[in-house]
Amino acid sequence: MMTHPSVERDERTIAIEYAGTQLAYNVLTFALLIDAMYRSFFRNEAAWDLLALVIAGGAIIVLYQVRHKAVPQVRGLGKVLAAVAFLAAIIGFVVALVWS
Repeated sequence: MMTHPSVERDERTIAIEYAGTQLAYNVLTFALLIDAMYRSFFRNEAAWDLLALVIAGGAIIVLYQVRHKAVPQVRGLGKVLAAVAFLAAIIGFVVALVWS
């Protein structure tokens, strides 16, 4: 009788691990955002450190995907990202002026 060695990791296992990691990242990111909002609105504290962690986490993911060429090739993606960043900066500036 032939026995086959057990497979410890296959594609399904790896996919489930990645899905779990993605879920954990999303939960932590939104928890940091909620904590930053709580600090800002109820305790009147600056929450830039938490927001920097959220932005750094997103930047690390994007840079990793770009380095390993896992980002879909979209024509004009750089222009779209620059426009979104510019629009976000304007909205942030206006909100900062109105809020303070």
